[in-house]
Amino acid sequence: MSLEVEATYENGVLKLDRPLPLAEKERVTIEIKPRISVARRMQGRLKWTGDPEVLRQIAEDPEFGILESP
Repeated sequence: MSLEVEATYENGVLKLDRPLPLAEKERVTIEIKPRISVARRMQGRLKWTGDPEVLRQIAEDPEFGILESP
């Protein structure tokens, strides 16, 4: 079984965003990948010639999110 969850690193500890469906003392292998911003993931897909910081701000603005209702 493969599982992907998000966590926050704080004071030397990873704090998971939600509980894991694992048995007590079950052994697992963990792969750590830094979260990549939306702007960084979309880099090269848009014909953007402006400032990358402005694009990041637009991409991460909740006003333009896909969950925005009409």
